[in-house]
Amino acid sequence: MTHYRPAGKDALVVRSLDGFTLLYHRPSGQTHLVASPVPEIIQVLQKVDADISTLYEVLAHDFDLGDRAEAIAELTHHVDALVALGLIRPA
Repeated sequence: MTHYRPAGKDALVVRSLDGFTLLYHRPSGQTHLVASPVPEIIQVLQKVDADISTLYEVLAHDFDLGDRAEAIAELTHHVDALVALGLIRPA
């Protein structure tokens, strides 16, 4: 199972803004405006390398994620997008 981590130490600047989160990716110079669950995924990965199942377990502790299979599929989609943007990477 693949584990994920942030792109690098201090690679992201994270700021909250009116219910959204701004992610500034220093290496690319790009800023991304994101909504839940992306900030929560980033927050978990800043604390610990995690695979999709671990992300689900950690997030399910604080949020009602609904059906496990559907939530895992949704988390996988978000993680794949974050990897494609270079914001996180496989560990």
